[in-house]
Amino acid sequence: MACAQGRDNVTHAEVAMDAEGRFLGLKIDVIANMGAYLHQFGPYIPWVGTSMSTGLYDIDVLHVRVRGVYTNTVPVDAYRGAGRPEAAYVLDRLVDKAAIEMGLSPAEIRRRNFIADDKLPYTTATGRMYDTGAFSVHLDAALDEADWAGFEARAQEAGERGKYRGIGMSTYIEACAFAGSEEVNMRLDEKGRVTLLIGTQTNGQGHATAYGQVAAEILGLDMDGIDVVQGDSDFIATGGGTGGSRSIPLGLPSVDTASRILSDKIKALAADLLEAGAEDLELDGGSVRVVGTDKSVSFAEVATHAGDPQDLASQARIEQTEATYQNRTHICEVEIDPETGVSEIVRYTIVDDFGVTVNPLLLAGQVHGGIVQAIGQALMENTVYDEDGQLLSASFLDYAMPRAGDVPWFDFRPS
Repeated sequence: MACAQGRDNVTHAEVAMDAEGRFLGLKIDVIANMGAYLHQFGPYIPWVGTSMSTGLYDIDVLHVRVRGVYTNTVPVDAYRGAGRPEAAYVLDRLVDKAAIEMGLSPAEIRRRNFIADDKLPYTTATGRMYDTGAFSVHLDAALDEADWAGFEARAQEAGERGKYRGIGMSTYIEACAFAGSEEVNMRLDEKGRVTLLIGTQTNGQGHATAYGQVAAEILGLDMDGIDVVQGDSDFIATGGGTGGSRSIPLGLPSVDTASRILSDKIKALAADLLEAGAEDLELDGGSVRVVGTDKSVSFAEVATHAGDPQDLASQARIEQTEATYQNRTHICEVEIDPETGVSEIVRYTIVDDFGVTVNPLLLAGQVHGGIVQAIGQALMENTVYDEDGQLLSASFLDYAMPRAGDVPWFDFRPS
């Protein structure tokens, strides 16, 4: 009733094809609701979304128009994906319609139009640069994992039970992190503990676990020996905060570099105490040990012998000049009861090209959470006003959100 909401576009899209169903050009016209007032990222959202208009497809010619309009609703602002899901939705709908008109399967029309491997790195019509990818690989893996070929038999069985059964896919790419950096500061204290300072802010993603995991591995510490402090302006002068999936792509390379710098400083200090070369030392269990011997010194002892506080500190800021582009295939199977209209998602398959995975459990949690939010938007969450502008869906009796019973078991694997 009062907070910003997300995703309220009316979009008209057209695609031109040759006789084989290969895309020649794309035209998109977006009318984006801004609500009654502009709200921070409101105008930016449809703009950044349309920068991903061509998706995974080799389309040279593109025309996009975006118009923002004021309405009687609350302001529209960034909500999980902020423009990119809207762009992917429009493109997938258009590609599926094109497949029907050309007599091609959803998979085949996608395969014919994917950016070819030998064209990578590839710069899109909107200036996005995809450096790497193997788009047909995750499509084919998802088709196999979801048993797409066996769908007709499942649909027939559902019909015998009086249900309609449908299947659909989405193949898409998302710009994450964007150009920028995230500074990291680390220090070793006289108790042998390491404090990691960074300007992001966890709101459920488990950043502290991922940051601590990488730092602990490099410094030879247990996770509980590292204190991760995020977004505290008393200690951290600058920070980009959390948003746009930027924390791990931007923050973690800086954590990695700062940890290695601190590791080298600890070894340099310990080398004097152990009367050994720094190259002959290893960090393990909060101590520095001469490789192949039992001769060691604790981090706490190293810290007490440091003359300059900077000998126990490190800093890193790794710049990224382009976004990072995760891409994937999702396949969803739905049953509908024609008597009641009740929809049930019965199978959901994801094959995702994330690149390097830091923590598989955190990754799976992010993917599962994103799907559940999308299911809510598609099937359950709808803000409804009457013709006089009165909000009709003003409580959770009228505006439903997904619960565990509304979603299936997800079949997810990174490719």
